[in-house]
Amino acid sequence: MIPKLHMDFIQNALRVIPSDERLIGLAAGGSLLSQMDEFSDLDLVFAVEPSAYHEVMAHRSVIANGLGRLLSGFTGEHVGEPRLLICLYDGPLHVDLKFVSLDDVEVRVEDPRVLWDRDGRFAAALSRGRGSWPQPDLQWIEDRFWVWIHYATTKAGRGELFETMDFLAFLRGNVLGPLAAKIAGHRPTGVRRLESVAPHWLPAFQATVARHDRESCFDAIFAAADLYRKLQNELAPGNLQRRIEAERTALAYLKRLSTHTGG
Repeated sequence: MIPKLHMDFIQNALRVIPSDERLIGLAAGGSLLSQMDEFSDLDLVFAVEPSAYHEVMAHRSVIANGLGRLLSGFTGEHVGEPRLLICLYDGPLHVDLKFVSLDDVEVRVEDPRVLWDRDGRFAAALSRGRGSWPQPDLQWIEDRFWVWIHYATTKAGRGELFETMDFLAFLRGNVLGPLAAKIAGHRPTGVRRLESVAPHWLPAFQATVARHDRESCFDAIFAAADLYRKLQNELAPGNLQRRIEAERTALAYLKRLSTHTGG
């Protein structure tokens, strides 16, 4: 079921956008494809006539303003997606508007639901590709993880506890959460919906959350390292090159520093 606020926005968009000849399709992705509730964002994808793409990108705020009472909006470079316009509409309702040239719709992370197609070209272009969500690269993670553990340890040792807590959140969002979700057979989207998709791992994740206290920070770093090893052991292919010396050195330093500082 799509909440009324979200549905009203979609229906208004479907009334408005056909009059813009530069737009040739509208699709929805994100929560609408799986589990949507009153707290969900609305993710909309606009297929754009290739010859008009640069013009649309330059004037997309005008298009966004025509879809509802826009309170604020900004582009998505900070999440690696400059085609995205992140909007807050009156309601309030968070809506992500992605503008994609028809030539580029084949390459995507998910298969959206087509809501409107001017002449069939949008659906045809989508049929030539298939959505593929990026998966965790276990070797990429292993090459970095123990360096990250050392980094967190040095910040806790120095007393930069907010930095330590922030970095532990980085590890949960970019390493631990995606690995736990993958093990559970779900899309590895950070720690999104972790409470429901990977409940088995929740106590271990809770142990990685530190208070603004040096001892707590050291304990949380130990917990993050332990959780990583358990998650990795469930997923690691036989050819994974483990950074054993880096692991041993980082953990020995963590143990020595936490003991030395009273952690």
